[in-house]
Amino acid sequence: MNQSLCSRRSALQALGAVSLTSLAGCGALGAMPAQPPATAPARGTQLVLLGTKGGPRIGGPRSNPANLLLIDGVPYVIDCGYGAAQRLTQAGVALPSLRYIFMTHMHSDHNLDLAGLLYGAWSAGQRQPIEVYGPPTVDDMVKAYFEYMKFDFDIRIADEGKPDPRTLAKPHIYERDGLVMQNAQVRVTAARNIHPPIQDSFALRFDTADRSIVFSGDTNYSEAVIALAKNADVLVHEVIYVPGIDALARRVPNAKTMREHLLAAHTSTEDVGRVAAAAGVKKLVLSHFVPGDDPSITDDMWLEGVRKHFNGDVIVGKDLMVI
Repeated sequence: MNQSLCSRRSALQALGAVSLTSLAGCGALGAMPAQPPATAPARGTQLVLLGTKGGPRIGGPRSNPANLLLIDGVPYVIDCGYGAAQRLTQAGVALPSLRYIFMTHMHSDHNLDLAGLLYGAWSAGQRQPIEVYGPPTVDDMVKAYFEYMKFDFDIRIADEGKPDPRTLAKPHIYERDGLVMQNAQVRVTAARNIHPPIQDSFALRFDTADRSIVFSGDTNYSEAVIALAKNADVLVHEVIYVPGIDALARRVPNAKTMREHLLAAHTSTEDVGRVAAAAGVKKLVLSHFVPGDDPSITDDMWLEGVRKHFNGDVIVGKDLMVI
């Protein structure tokens, strides 16, 4: 679709004259960087990229890692890096409506705003439990959050008549491949990926009535991720741009250690293409960009390595993009 048509449709969308579906051709191959409707679809599965920058650094146009699935109108959050709570509200989702949070692993860029989500939901009027699924130590994190916020909780319970939040957050540990959770809307399964030095790091697959969506988590090239993503409708996969890593390493004091970690624990653009091709996915979404705050790296540069091995539909993810 040409740029002028996209611009006209964007203007119409701002006036409420067209839907997100009719705008799907604008931007990157079947998706657009825009906010989803304030009222989630009553049926079906919608993916929203809340934060697409890998790593804990803050700044730039991308927020830290977080994703949202709206399944029959119910929000499911997958990872919650710093800024996830704000991005969720920007996506038109009321925090008290949150019911499920899933963590792929316990690195800070994936869990730092867990407290923000739990507190934001509670302070905005949450009355129903939030189920928190994650690898080992997610339960410790929730417990520690309750402890360090005890003073505020106790005052507001008495002063504002709020329910005790310690009864509303329910942590669940998963630590092996297979079923994580299943309800009437979705079946969630996990596969251990490759993210040294962390052992309990997982990819997650969400199978709903209309779509199958896989999140790679943080990983190097992984046969387990390929198997989990087999024939999926959407694969959201992390990605590093190796020349960008080399440029970043030249600017930081711990360059050698950092570069070794990034190359061992993450997936190059070329290998992301290999994973998507081997899995036979219908759509590949690039996210968790490392480096994600280097403006010199263009969309075409992210795509170049992927295209060497995968000829299917590819989206270069942006924050608040609806897929």
